[in-house]
Amino acid sequence: MIRPFLLAALAALSLLAALPAAAQNLRIGLREDPDILDPTLARTFVGRIVFASLCDKLFDINERLEIIPQLATGHRWEDPRTLVIALRDGVRFHDGDTMDAEAVKYSLERHLNMQGSFRRSEITVLQAVEVVDRLTVRLRLSAPSAAFLSQLTDRAGMIVSPRAAEAAGRNFGQRPVCAGPFRFAERVAQDRIVVERFPEYWDAARIHVNRVTFLPIPDSTVRLANLQSGALEIVQSIDPDDVPAVRRNARLRLAIGDELGYQSITINIGNGPRAQTPLGQDARVRAAFELAIDRDALNRVVYEGMYLPTAQPVPPGNPYHNAAFRPEPRNLERARALLREAGVATPIRVEMTVPNNPDLRQVGEVIQAMVREAGFDLRLTAMEFASSLQAAVRGDFETYLLAWSGRVDPDGNAWAFMHSRGGQNDGRYANPEVDRLLDEARSELDGERRKDLYGRIWELAIRQDRSRIYLWHRKNIVAHTARLQGFVPVADGLIRPQGLRLQ
Repeated sequence: MIRPFLLAALAALSLLAALPAAAQNLRIGLREDPDILDPTLARTFVGRIVFASLCDKLFDINERLEIIPQLATGHRWEDPRTLVIALRDGVRFHDGDTMDAEAVKYSLERHLNMQGSFRRSEITVLQAVEVVDRLTVRLRLSAPSAAFLSQLTDRAGMIVSPRAAEAAGRNFGQRPVCAGPFRFAERVAQDRIVVERFPEYWDAARIHVNRVTFLPIPDSTVRLANLQSGALEIVQSIDPDDVPAVRRNARLRLAIGDELGYQSITINIGNGPRAQTPLGQDARVRAAFELAIDRDALNRVVYEGMYLPTAQPVPPGNPYHNAAFRPEPRNLERARALLREAGVATPIRVEMTVPNNPDLRQVGEVIQAMVREAGFDLRLTAMEFASSLQAAVRGDFETYLLAWSGRVDPDGNAWAFMHSRGGQNDGRYANPEVDRLLDEARSELDGERRKDLYGRIWELAIRQDRSRIYLWHRKNIVAHTARLQGFVPVADGLIRPQGLRLQ
């Protein structure tokens, strides 16, 4: 039986499909509604997909995961602590102002200093930004950094219009002004984000689409149904159990690849009153919770066995992946023994915040059944995704089922989440030795020594302290109409508009 909300969504969007639209208007189905469209304050992965159309970065990555110039034309290290970046000439912001070295200095300092910035912990080694000339900046770091350049391939490298940012203040995200191929047109919360082609874009010859409409549709089945009906041209992701339907449809195409990130359970260890639980205060209880979870079974039940179970934040395709650091098998006997050792009365009530997506709700339900056998009473609270992120920052959670889209450098998957000063360390985990090792790994330039440092970090933060439970590395599964040409899948999962056209 087709669910009522599915019928309603299909009816509404089929009207869009029936309208005589311009041939080069692109509709993209997103998994959630993005949070604020301010690159300094934003946090969601779906927001990064919108930013790919709105806000160019100093650097980007390609399908081979190489760092390539975007608003920059090149870079050189004067010494291990001094990076000089050459900027592209003739770039304009959407308000008509020129993108130059002063704008880069303004944007980087905004990322560093603005209250609530999620970029600060990504570029915390940045000590000073110097304007050398109109198209050259010199960045001085407090220490050598193997990860710094890679951070400039994402939101920390996005350059905003100083004039627009100063005028809007903390409301900048309501109408962002950047130097990307599209400029902001409108946003209706939980409904759509619309961007329009910017005629003065520096790389305009590669932009063939006049307008992009982003439509948040949390249910994978509904996203696919609207793609099949012609109401969407591309969907950010579908679930593994929808893959056969796409393969059977000659009018659709599929792109499947490994992602850079992971799915995990964040545990509130020190973020306010809700950390004061047996789970938050005792690593033995956290270990018991993890040992009650069968990752392989969870993956088979919910994701057709398509995802890769893991115990670490770095996927196998990354040279810093530690192949010896594997998930522990499910062990209910050991889990119960740890709870007895901790002296806690069972069942232990635990609350888990779950983003309101059907597959993640199912994940929560399977975990709920698994951990019950060890002595946990897991209660699930489903929340709209952006709201769940805000609750996590406030410490209004006990455990949180949360994914990270991932970065090319392992620092981007670890420092902000494990360091006591990390901007995305929602559970407020803190271990001085882990902090020291994370800082050392960030500045270590020798690859083998750096890999060894991350191995030591995993042993302390993950296995000893149980600061977070890593579950699996996902697949990026993008589906689109066969009419869409020029889509290049990249492991970061972004939909880049350059080169896209509709036949």
